[in-house]
Amino acid sequence: MATPTSKPAAPERTPVVILFAEMRGFTRTSAILSAPVVLARVSEFFALVRASVERQGGTVRNVLNDTLMASFAGKGNARQAVQAAQDIQRDFAQFEESWERDYGIRAAVAIGMHIGDTVIGTAGGPMAGQTFVIGDCVSIAERLLHRARAGEFVLSKAVMDALAAGGFKLDAQALPPLEIPRREPIRMFGVLLDTRLDFT
Repeated sequence: MATPTSKPAAPERTPVVILFAEMRGFTRTSAILSAPVVLARVSEFFALVRASVERQGGTVRNVLNDTLMASFAGKGNARQAVQAAQDIQRDFAQFEESWERDYGIRAAVAIGMHIGDTVIGTAGGPMAGQTFVIGDCVSIAERLLHRARAGEFVLSKAVMDALAAGGFKLDAQALPPLEIPRREPIRMFGVLLDTRLDFT
């Protein structure tokens, strides 16, 4: 079989805001639900996140299990990325009551966000047409996601600084720094719940 020869777009290194959104509490419950119900509920979540991201000028880059990754170009879009995160958590509330009532699902969205340089490019060859976002920024944003509890939103100081530079103040609490071997700790902040949900 011939190898595709489409020419990929020239890669570039550019600052972006990376947002990870993960639906917590759903995966373990999904094991006892029918396949059509699982697919329908996940599709609702994905559609909500995509709509929120695209409304603020971002792009969904990757989907894995119950997690989506999105990017927003440029440090000047930190406010739009934060607005998308807030919209996702606000709008997901419409599902919480009906899902628990109809299916016994207790779920909430956790979000992690970081800003930094990444390499963005479109692949050629067998992966022709697929866009990749690669860099330390992506890894850190994913680590911040894992620090967020269900229903919460954790972001780096770099995002907070970008917001402040744009004149936007976010009510977020300082959290213990993210420790990464062989590098400086990452200062992080959280938009937290008053009462922790009993699932992560």
